[in-house]
Amino acid sequence: MAKPKVAPRLSDESVKAKTGKAWAELFAILDKAGARKWDHQAMVAFLHKRYAPGPWWEQMVTVTYEQVRGLRKPHEKLEGYEISRSKTFARPLAALYDAWEDPEKRCRWLKDASFTIRKAARLKSLRFTWVDGQTQVVAGFYSKGGARSQVAVQHSKLPSAPAAAHMKAYWTAQLAKLQGFLEG
Repeated sequence: MAKPKVAPRLSDESVKAKTGKAWAELFAILDKAGARKWDHQAMVAFLHKRYAPGPWWEQMVTVTYEQVRGLRKPHEKLEGYEISRSKTFARPLAALYDAWEDPEKRCRWLKDASFTIRKAARLKSLRFTWVDGQTQVVAGFYSKGGARSQVAVQHSKLPSAPAAAHMKAYWTAQLAKLQGFLEG
């Protein structure tokens, strides 16, 4: 196997437990079948027909193959790039959710707080178009028991790898500011 451009995120043991094959074996099978010339959906269909490990695993194997073979860059999706950041806070779920949902509170910690929420599921998620008018953000909220909660931010439809890297750093910094706001 050629030296991967990106290392698989999951272990050989994990992928073998679900597919019956280790990464090198799966990559060799995909290479022999001509997958380097296929689109994403064709690879998923091939894996489904041959191994049927389930939708999540079919996507994971396909994306990993594309990244390792240099067909897809890290964070690249069909509709652009996507990044995610998450952070756990020593605060109840309601306090964390309200820091995002309430525009006055949000302005006190988030640099670009002027977006409009498109869809909200109280204490579960917020969906909004980012301030650039092009990219999408989903903030998911999770109780971690007691007075602990977590937010997971997924920013999608980013136009390039540098834009994805910028937003990954941006969200890391903003979540740190959120922690300061919640502790203050």
